[in-house]
Amino acid sequence: MNSISRKIFVATLPLVAVALASAARAQGSPPANAGATLFQNVRIFDGKGASLSAPSNVLIKGNLIERISTTPIDAEPGMTVIGGGGRTLMPGLIDMHWHAMMVRATAAQLLSNDIGYSTLAAGAEATATLMRGFTSVRDMGGPVFALKRAIDDDLLPGPRIYPSGAVITISGGHGDFRELSDLPRTTGGTLSRVEQLGASAIADSPDEVRKRAREQLMQGASQIKLTAGGGVASPFSPLEVTTFTEAELRAAVEVATDWGTYVATHAYTPSAIQRSIAAGVKVIEHGHLMDEATARLIAEKGIWLSMQPFIDLGGAKVLPAAQQRQMMQVVRGTDAVYGYVKKYKIKTAFGTDIIFSSALAERQGQGIVDLTRWFTPAEALAMATSANGELLALSDLRNPYPGKLGVVEQGALADLLIVDGNPLENINLIADPANKFLIIMKDGIVYKNAIPK
Repeated sequence: MNSISRKIFVATLPLVAVALASAARAQGSPPANAGATLFQNVRIFDGKGASLSAPSNVLIKGNLIERISTTPIDAEPGMTVIGGGGRTLMPGLIDMHWHAMMVRATAAQLLSNDIGYSTLAAGAEATATLMRGFTSVRDMGGPVFALKRAIDDDLLPGPRIYPSGAVITISGGHGDFRELSDLPRTTGGTLSRVEQLGASAIADSPDEVRKRAREQLMQGASQIKLTAGGGVASPFSPLEVTTFTEAELRAAVEVATDWGTYVATHAYTPSAIQRSIAAGVKVIEHGHLMDEATARLIAEKGIWLSMQPFIDLGGAKVLPAAQQRQMMQVVRGTDAVYGYVKKYKIKTAFGTDIIFSSALAERQGQGIVDLTRWFTPAEALAMATSANGELLALSDLRNPYPGKLGVVEQGALADLLIVDGNPLENINLIADPANKFLIIMKDGIVYKNAIPK
């Protein structure tokens, strides 16, 4: 087999695994333990602790962790047995700020491509995301509902997706990618391309916000995302701009509350953050330009902060000079905000916010490694597992995957990794999933098994 043929073969293995699993379910009554997996001799990072467990055995039945024991668990007929060889078993990783439709294309390509092509490209990226060990993502804006359904229906491998649907923004706000020639906007007029795609929804009054929020929930959104201030990649709204009024933000909060979920807002500055909190928003995305008074307010109100460890320009180097300068503002604020997180014990989630760069996406796990500039490896891994799982549960009645995520404990959903080594001692293992993640399991199904025979 030549090198090209081998690459094609290896790339199709996850698809074959899903096809076989789906076929088995379709053929009637499986053996009694066909859906059971027993991991033997693993040391567990449970998503919360600061050390690994003693050598243990973990039994998976269906999509749940049924039993964890330091004593032997008998293998039964039909059960898949995987020897861990003393390696680390840990929860699947979670990215709390992901844009599944926006990784493998530029903004211009997304607006010009057929939505079918964009979804196929996002599907390929979804499989790559899962193979990096990210078993769940919270999608913070984009037309991702069809992709989520395809993954859930086993049409292709990918992570669990908690979708926001279209980003709700104001005219000229972050997420408004219209051309100036599209102005002025008329009531009942033709939707812009970005709105037709379902990437953004423009709303300029409380009533319009209610309508757009309800439309996302109607399509299956697990939470609602609004842009409360300007952004780095915004063509028209600088970082310092505060956008939605409190009444407009509150309208979204009312709708989300009625549906049993919450609102998250894109907000960098004290003004955007404080207005969001006053309106009842439960999660702040980014927050890199906050001051200490705002940090205290977040802590006092029990608000979640969904942060990204931006430490350099990264993919922003492809942006125009003005937007690169805005990115530098964000980078300079990162260190101070993580200092506030530690000082005031702010509930903090981990995400990457990677867009328009498949090369950066390949380094998704590096973001967890970067957290160790401020946190211990155990704290960084807990942020990317159990803390993120706790935030996912905030979707409550709109949670598409009820159950505990981000932990290794009895009754939790079986999203698991086996790591070749101890990431609490060598966090860099997380940045090398191709070689160091030997087992990747999502929902009780093994998508990768590279344990040496």
